Amino acid sequence: MESALDPHTAKALLEWQIELGATEAIGDAPVNRYEVPDKAEKPAARAAAPGAPAPAVAAPPEADPVAEARAAAAGAQTLAALRDALAAFEHCDLRRGARNLVFADGNAAARVMIIGEAPGRDEDREGRPFVGRAGQLLDRMLDAIGMARDAADAEKSVYITNVLPWRPPQNRDPKPEEIAMMVPFVQRHVDLVAPEIVVLMGNISCQAGLGRRGITRLRGKWTESYGRPALPMFHPAFLLRNPHAKREAWADLLEVQARLRGTA
Repeated sequence: MESALDPHTAKALLEWQIELGATEAIGDAPVNRYEVPDKAEKPAARAAAPGAPAPAVAAPPEADPVAEARAAAAGAQTLAALRDALAAFEHCDLRRGARNLVFADGNAAARVMIIGEAPGRDEDREGRPFVGRAGQLLDRMLDAIGMARDAADAEKSVYITNVLPWRPPQNRDPKPEEIAMMVPFVQRHVDLVAPEIVVLMGNISCQAGLGRRGITRLRGKWTESYGRPALPMFHPAFLLRNPHAKREAWADLLEVQARLRGTA
């Protein structure tokens, strides 16, 4: 049976329905409109309209240098591995301006471990701690109590390192965040060497090992640092600028000697 509508009338009726908003044809099967996805939800992959601002992209989470330092230090099972971990640690910008990584010097079997502050120009050039004028004074101080960094006998030797293995520009004081990211490496260094006594030389060493400064108040008083008996002392560089403090430094050396002999 043919439709009674001519094509022109049918087209006019269709256009009229479109104007009323009827833009979808009715199918043979019923449709539950509550189950139809919302057309307002656009696919995430759809390209933005020309001229529209680009969608915000979530920034990657910032690295936690201290947490990464802990993980790197904890994975080092030997001193050589710890040195390699420090060399591979990229979060401390000091490494970019330094010539060498200054790790340690002396006998790792020593009973005494000296922790200084940071390398200077001479140390940066040679890659060893305490080799400049301050280091030469330290060697004379140790010799006065019968000890040396190069002594073959562990009973008479010392092991020397710094809080920071890289030289700060113009020998400035290390920043708190630089110290914080190095402390896990220092702690692991002490754990691997396992000395009987730790000597904290200078304010930076006390800040890292004790969480506070004030070397004139702290020096000469036994405390605990890195899980070991520790004695804060003046840094040899301080003694070069303040020769009158050498008397206190001598008293501290005698304290270390007495402790080693079991009489302190």
